[in-house]
Amino acid sequence: MAHAIASWQDTPMFSRVPGAVASLEGVSKSYGEICALQNLSFSLGVGQVLALLGPNGAGKTTAVKLLLGLIQPDSGKARVFGADPTNPRSRMRAGAMLQVGRVPETLRVREHIELFSSYYFAPLPVREVLSVAGLEKVADRKFGDLSGGQRQRTLFALAICGDPDLLFLDEPTVGLDVEARRALWDGIRQLVERGKSVLLTTHYLQEADALADRIAVINQGSIIAEGTPAEIKAQTGGKKIRCETSIDLTTLLRIPGVIDARQNREAVEIKAREAELVVRTLLARDPSLSGLEITSAGLEEAFLALVQDNNEAHAAV
Repeated sequence: MAHAIASWQDTPMFSRVPGAVASLEGVSKSYGEICALQNLSFSLGVGQVLALLGPNGAGKTTAVKLLLGLIQPDSGKARVFGADPTNPRSRMRAGAMLQVGRVPETLRVREHIELFSSYYFAPLPVREVLSVAGLEKVADRKFGDLSGGQRQRTLFALAICGDPDLLFLDEPTVGLDVEARRALWDGIRQLVERGKSVLLTTHYLQEADALADRIAVINQGSIIAEGTPAEIKAQTGGKKIRCETSIDLTTLLRIPGVIDARQNREAVEIKAREAELVVRTLLARDPSLSGLEITSAGLEEAFLALVQDNNEAHAAV
């Protein structure tokens, strides 16, 4: 039996060749009168991390479920390793960590990993899984006795224990503290270095910026922007100026080149197209200006601007 399964993975359809490991092609999906996805297309290549970003209800989880074969599209195609996601050969090469994961609370961490590993023909050694997930110290603790962050890391361990070529991570670091989150990032990077592909959904924009090769921003069921993190940031243009000034917000908003201005505690934050020209005007009008900082627009600013512009465009239709 093991030999038969191994031969499946040696067929041309499942060979590791350049191209899409997973893709949605013109996919639409509705739940009753609610349109979750509309003519959505994207692809994930070998050894890449693709981050799907979007507000709640944008369609990210629906996209993941389609690629896992948990639901079917109304139109369009979902493909994993060139085949239908429900194909057993596709599923044998994929691992998933979804937002809501439930496993028996009476089993110990090591027992869970050993059980899930038994479903695969070439799983990772349990010791390696525990190390990548940062679970060595709680390996013999019952799942029900774990903290929220430790439970998240255990679910991550179950997703990777089969040594999948494709990994779906749906909000993987929810509930983790900063140290644990960064440790999980390191684990994901280790997998990518071995040629694994990762589809990541997250609300932590810093996470997407740190891990993703490409980002797809989804809003109202459609992709509104796609590119590298740098390309996504560049779409908003401009820079952010932070300073302490006596100039009121109304006056700041009238300065040529200022896109937005907001009070943030004792300082103001100004978004500007050409920061240098705005700063010269600020200094000319307020010689006592202090605490001046100029930074490029980050992924958070780009994401918010893209979603806001898209929402306004929909509202105007």
